[in-house]
Amino acid sequence: MIPIRYNVRSLAVRKATTLATALGIALVVFVLASSLMLSAGIHKTLGSSGKVDNAIVLRMGSDAELGSVIEESSVPLILAAPGVKTDSQGKPLGTSEIVVVAAMPKVGADGVTNVTIRGVSEGAEGFRPELKVVAGRPPKPGADEVMIGSRIQGRIVGLDLGQTLELKKNRPVTVVGVFEAGGSSYESEIWADSEVVRQAFHREGIYSIVRVQLESPTKFDAFRAGVENDKRLGLQALRETTFYEKQSEGVSTFVGVLGTSVSIFFAAGAMIGAMITMYGAVASRQREIGTLRALGFSRSSVLFSFLIEAVLLSLVGGAAGAAASMMMGFVHFSMINMASWSEMVFSFDPTPRVLTTALVFACGMGLFGGLLPAVRAARTSPLKAIRG
Repeated sequence: MIPIRYNVRSLAVRKATTLATALGIALVVFVLASSLMLSAGIHKTLGSSGKVDNAIVLRMGSDAELGSVIEESSVPLILAAPGVKTDSQGKPLGTSEIVVVAAMPKVGADGVTNVTIRGVSEGAEGFRPELKVVAGRPPKPGADEVMIGSRIQGRIVGLDLGQTLELKKNRPVTVVGVFEAGGSSYESEIWADSEVVRQAFHREGIYSIVRVQLESPTKFDAFRAGVENDKRLGLQALRETTFYEKQSEGVSTFVGVLGTSVSIFFAAGAMIGAMITMYGAVASRQREIGTLRALGFSRSSVLFSFLIEAVLLSLVGGAAGAAASMMMGFVHFSMINMASWSEMVFSFDPTPRVLTTALVFACGMGLFGGLLPAVRAARTSPLKAIRG
């Protein structure tokens, strides 16, 4: 077997072509890794919003909170369903929420964007143990006050601590707190008391969703049967984790497919570049190849050596592209969530799986780009190469 240091020396000697090809591969890996990181960030943002021992109730046929309507009179019946956990006083652990979307002007940009406003009842924070107020305080019950998620702070006009905004025309509220929620989708929302939201948007007597804590995850089937078998209610029950996974599917799939498609087109160009580089290496190293064959190295050894060289070249570019994509972890990206049609801020999530996939993709480009030149090198006649 030909020593790998031979391939390393060969790449170092041809600095210009090596650098040009590596940069092309690095660009492909950067695009691929960034798209996969954004897709992973979307899944994390929406998927991390759910808990395995929580269940949610929506109107039958609704696939999002925004389109769900639950009569206030139905809430006690939901909380009385089997499997709902109770506190030390025997009170069911559940909370009802109303979700609406309002158009608000963005900071530093023309036009408006949709922002999710969540009206919460007492105990809503208990269903999100990761939620913590990082500035100010929570809004008081019944007061014209709101707290905002950290990811939209300063992005929308009036959404900053101490500022005033209008939930709806002639209904001003004051921002009294900023909260974080473990990177979940709640960080892109405005939270207020449910009564304030219902009055502002004329939704008295209804909620969008009821959230309950179960005695254990295994009690979900009994709870769902208790809710859905009561035909008077016309409601459906879902595991909270299942609900948020479905919310993330559309956006994450779209971003993943788009990024992968772009990467494939770029990869074709990068593989052609790698192929040209390796063909040039084979043409300029005929005497070396002939000498290797004369020394007793087999055709398969030469073939394997040139493939290793192509893979090494791709790994250099892939490592550079993956390292550059890590910087995207500091970037926040806003886009419309297809489930709620409101703006949501996502982050790029540089998971080990994403980086490993990017490097494997780079190795694949090296193998495909270097295969034909390696075959040509292996077929080189030792006598012709030495005489030439």
